[in-house]
Amino acid sequence: MAPRRDWRSVAATLDESGWARLPHLVSARQCAGLRTLYARDRLFRSTVDMRRHGYGSGQYRYFAAPLPALVERLRTRLYVPLAAVARAWAERLGGDPADYPPTLAGFLARCHAAGQRRPTPLLLRYGPGDWNALHQDRYGAVAFPLQVLIVLSERGRDYEGGEVVLVEQRPRAQSRATAITVDAGEGIVFTNRERPVRGTRGDHRVAMRHGVSVLTRGERYTLGIIFHDAE
Repeated sequence: MAPRRDWRSVAATLDESGWARLPHLVSARQCAGLRTLYARDRLFRSTVDMRRHGYGSGQYRYFAAPLPALVERLRTRLYVPLAAVARAWAERLGGDPADYPPTLAGFLARCHAAGQRRPTPLLLRYGPGDWNALHQDRYGAVAFPLQVLIVLSERGRDYEGGEVVLVEQRPRAQSRATAITVDAGEGIVFTNRERPVRGTRGDHRVAMRHGVSVLTRGERYTLGIIFHDAE
């Protein structure tokens, strides 16, 4: 990962838009290495065919424990600054900031105490015509409000299309959609449930769903880092 990052700026962008870029999160060599993991069956606890379940088209695989070293390192290190955002949001929305301890180990202990013990980081593979329906990644009562995706393939060389789509469901207004192109090795952090938005009467909740537009050519791999474990 990049050794230095302006997390205050990331937090401000998350407050403003519900998502933010994390450039140069992994190197080209690391992207290639992560792509090769997809074929190693023993690394995964389950495989999901999206068309079969009505989630879109394409396939993804959830890693089994223990996670590959790079995935574990990314999840652990990214959690710390993002937990600060989660605590600030909880306070604004009347929740309990203590729900998001300062370390990933502390947060996962909460998940495990609630019966959520299955790891949720995953690899996704899209081919021509594949897409991902709008959704939220909730796997139990304990949930972290932010997640990160990292594109592992190069747009224009490996694939075309496949923009990340975020749809914000604003109260008493039309929903707002944002389409995002992501460079290889770049991360996007976004809210996977809801975020606080300041209005004339104080903060209110705004829900967001995410998905992927149709891949028009080639093949694209993505690493998804979800911080809460699943039931």
